[in-house]
Amino acid sequence: MSDGLPACPECHESFTYEQGALLVCPMCGHEWSKDTAETTPETALIKDAVGNVLADGDIVTIVKDLKVKGAGGGVVKVGTKVRGIRLIGDGVGDHDIDATVPGFGRLQLKSGVVKKVL
Repeated sequence: MSDGLPACPECHESFTYEQGALLVCPMCGHEWSKDTAETTPETALIKDAVGNVLADGDIVTIVKDLKVKGAGGGVVKVGTKVRGIRLIGDGVGDHDIDATVPGFGRLQLKSGVVKKVL
């Protein structure tokens, strides 16, 4: 709403407004202090199993066999190439990658079990 206010750190919408000493997002209901909005660091870097920084759209390979739980089950083999990953902050447990794995469909992966293809 106001051009001078930062976007919401939770949902990244730009409809924030001031309410007393707080900034409020009407989209998700998140409230935060004006002071923390200025000092909030950039999103944490997500690194693969060997320390390479990952980004949305990267191509990665699986570094160890992964047992898939749920319907059908199966095993994602070492060396499986996964294209077009998407980094997420709200994954199940400590899963921080959302990707389409060939032969399995959409899965969430941990960054510690993938290696970026350089």
